[in-house]
Amino acid sequence: MKTKTLPEFYEKDLDDVTKIVIVDGITGYKKIIKDKVIIQKLLREIKDINFTPEESQEQREGWSYSITLFQDDEQTFQFGLTQVKGNYYYTEPDILPIVDKFYENLDLQEE
Repeated sequence: MKTKTLPEFYEKDLDDVTKIVIVDGITGYKKIIKDKVIIQKLLREIKDINFTPEESQEQREGWSYSITLFQDDEQTFQFGLTQVKGNYYYTEPDILPIVDKFYENLDLQEE
């Protein structure tokens, strides 16, 4: 395993994402983003973050946010802030404050 960025994990074109679902791992609430401008803003903010594999890949409990990307109505990719495709990572810069602020500022109904 090596350090990767979101575009390296995502096997399609990030410009084609039409919907993002962010689930808060603490409350279970989710926010659904369908506005292309907001989608592009979030992806721009997180696309250059480095996901570096953790030394310990032991199973962990709980998570802060889960992000699912869609193209039309097809789910194309899902990842957690510290887990991608079953492997654990730390991020540089830290992705949590970025997603946390983004989620909190989203003027969308929580479901």
